[in-house]
Amino acid sequence: MSSHSFNHILFHTDSNGIAILTINRPERLNALNSVLLDDLSQAIDLVEESDSVRVCIITGSGEKAFVAGADIKELNSLEQLSGKKASLKGQHIFNKIESCSKPVIALINGYALGGGAELAMACHIRVATENSAIGMPEVSLGLIPGYGGTQRLPQITGKAKAMEMILTGEPAKAEEAKKMGLVNYVLPMDEALDFTKKLAFKILKNGPLALSAAIKAVNAAFKTDGYTLEAEEFGKLCNTEDFREGTIAFLEKRKAEFTGK
Repeated sequence: MSSHSFNHILFHTDSNGIAILTINRPERLNALNSVLLDDLSQAIDLVEESDSVRVCIITGSGEKAFVAGADIKELNSLEQLSGKKASLKGQHIFNKIESCSKPVIALINGYALGGGAELAMACHIRVATENSAIGMPEVSLGLIPGYGGTQRLPQITGKAKAMEMILTGEPAKAEEAKKMGLVNYVLPMDEALDFTKKLAFKILKNGPLALSAAIKAVNAAFKTDGYTLEAEEFGKLCNTEDFREGTIAFLEKRKAEFTGK
């Protein structure tokens, strides 16, 4: 067994080769900020490079949230160039998760919104607790998903359902998410971790080289240049009055009044 030190991530590897990576910022419902994203990038590098890790489980600290989204205070400071840069950074990190040669399972324990939903979708398999809700409410901030969500959601659910979720910003509860293929399994909170570990054990029985090749081959079917366009549009929106209004209204806990400017 081993553990490693990060600012906002708990990282533990057991004797079977299962690494559990816990997003640990519970006072902010595990919201993603730049420091946490850097932690996540380093942790995935560790998973990739460590001979002792064969499967990774990503989950959130506490029982309320997997990751409740991006840190809105940090988002509010973005402009076009910094917004595009932030989008590309998130995409790069989540692409590392998706292309990791070792299977990565998301254990979604509560809210997975915005960047949290995008993080879950970057994982190879998703298990959700019954209290989970998954959605991308960025349009309510005058923004769009910027960490790959506009690309991965339609790949997983199909175009029509992805359009509905992104354009309304409405989240899907766990059972609905399962019906649309957004999560593989839904479990009670007290059973979810044991179930996810059992799923990991099933994977561990198989050849590591075959697992790596399978991940690479499946991912190859979905390669597009849409990520570049997503980052461009994300950056442009960061320069709009609607984006300022959306983020400020969120922080002030009031309804946004968009003007289309």
